[in-house]
Amino acid sequence: MTGRADGTRWTSPLRRRSGPDWAGQEPTWRRARPALIADVLKRASARPSGNWFVVGASREIRAGAKPYGRTVGGTEVVLWRAESGELRAGPGVCPHLGAPLRDSRVVCGTLVCHWHGLALEGGPFAGWEPYPVHDDGTLVWVRLDAVGGEEPTERPVVPDRPVAGEGVDAVFTAVGRCEPQDVIANRLDPWHGSWFHPYSFVDLSVVSEPDGDGDDAFVVDVSFRVAGRLVVPVRAEFTTPEPRTIVMRITEGEGATSVVETHATPLTGEGHARPRTAVVEAVVAASDRRGFRLARAAAPALRPLMRRTAGRLWRDDLAYAERRWTLRSTGRFPG
Repeated sequence: MTGRADGTRWTSPLRRRSGPDWAGQEPTWRRARPALIADVLKRASARPSGNWFVVGASREIRAGAKPYGRTVGGTEVVLWRAESGELRAGPGVCPHLGAPLRDSRVVCGTLVCHWHGLALEGGPFAGWEPYPVHDDGTLVWVRLDAVGGEEPTERPVVPDRPVAGEGVDAVFTAVGRCEPQDVIANRLDPWHGSWFHPYSFVDLSVVSEPDGDGDDAFVVDVSFRVAGRLVVPVRAEFTTPEPRTIVMRITEGEGATSVVETHATPLTGEGHARPRTAVVEAVVAASDRRGFRLARAAAPALRPLMRRTAGRLWRDDLAYAERRWTLRSTGRFPG
């Protein structure tokens, strides 16, 4: 019986785990060095972003649907699609009397303000200037030069993903009271995985960590818990291509080339007393197993399950990020 695209014999991705329980695992606190995490975070923060920010999932902004609103760095942004499907973006404040354009309507591809009927087709009008926008097929990005303050680029830094059409993607969004660096720092601490998330990860081992001379990648061996002692072991790599993005890519084992992109988008302006950050996480799963085509066909049913899994992890990880911000903002953060 064959079950892989290359015709080799089918093997189950599941393994029966024989390792220790939660309390019996090896402590990781000595290797999770605060100075190392801080150094990697500092280098990530220095990478150029071109002033691009992730605002949401591509499929959330549909032609003929209501406009999509998001506040980024204290700036209101509205997005919608023309009849052709082309994306439009600009300030979320009506230039006439300040109406919230996210609550307006899209009529034949034109954004029509619900206060007085002012129509915006996506080009400059009465002081309203459009924002550069990019749809990468999974996520939508908007460029806000006044918020980013960097040298602008034509396109955002979009991570490599499985070939379009060959994966199953889902996007999860949550909001926490912290800054983007707290979200990224959470992901730059892979050592907490099997301690903080034992319902999802076991037998986690960091086999390679950044040394400051390369691409700042963490390489991790970890098993995803399926049920009881049944797990799926993989090797994964964590990288930070730009300041507000961290990518986990499976490099060996089941689902190789699959990625989890975590994007941290500030909702409040810099230095806000009560900062809020949106975590926009895109999961793009892929597999060379022949049966995976059934998963692609069932993608609409799988996406809610994928979002639920991400949500469970981020319930805990946002608590981690929020705690980090609270300690930093009060001068009590260790180190």
